[in-house]
Amino acid sequence: MALKEHLREARNRLFKSAIAVLAATVGGFFLYDPVLKALGAPIVAINDQEGRTASLNFDTAASPFDLMIQVAIFLGVVISSPVWLYQLWAFITPGLKTKERRIALGFIAVAVPLFLMGIYLAWLILPNAVRVLTDFTPDEFSNLISVSVYFAFVLRLMLAFGVAFLLPVILFGLNAVGLVSGRQILKAWRITVFLVCLFAAMAAPGGDALSMFYLAVPLLLLFFVAIGLCLLNDKRRARRAAAREAEVEATVDTATPLDSL
Repeated sequence: MALKEHLREARNRLFKSAIAVLAATVGGFFLYDPVLKALGAPIVAINDQEGRTASLNFDTAASPFDLMIQVAIFLGVVISSPVWLYQLWAFITPGLKTKERRIALGFIAVAVPLFLMGIYLAWLILPNAVRVLTDFTPDEFSNLISVSVYFAFVLRLMLAFGVAFLLPVILFGLNAVGLVSGRQILKAWRITVFLVCLFAAMAAPGGDALSMFYLAVPLLLLFFVAIGLCLLNDKRRARRAAAREAEVEATVDTATPLDSL
């Protein structure tokens, strides 16, 4: 494909993706109220269940509108993700070989559910994380929480969990293309455990132990599952290489019949 055609294709794919995100963002405006109530539920629960005063507050007159725009765009990107992921796939496919296409398609097919699983896990621990963090508030004080700061906290928590859940897919992808073996990954398990715990400590908003625990444990489980898959893939690759080598040797050793000369 010529450079001009390649750029035209990129423009068309980008335009379709932008239209999908825009249309989904419009739908996000209709979901704003229920999403806002759901995300703010942990703060409401502090008042109802813990008997402490906590509330979400807007800092400026324009803050409610700004928050609505941000939430709608975020929902638009999430809702339209199948469309723009397909457009990305359709754009890179012509430049890939058959094996690379299968690897890329498998990467997307696994990465998206894992990313959503990470976000869902963050959603599950959000109430406990908020409760633990607000438990440090002295009895004579109240929690007047800025809405923008709170939702930045929520988005950071969800994105940290979602991106972290992609680690096993990245490792298996590197193994699938032959850049790293399963044994090489396994040898580094100690340093990986340390780095995962360090990442969990840095990525967990507020640094509370509960968020770090819920982030580190699934990551470590997925890491060792990825190691197992990489080792199985290495064995399969070794068997195929041995079969091809045996086939080549058999072909070379086979004598050509005289009557065929």
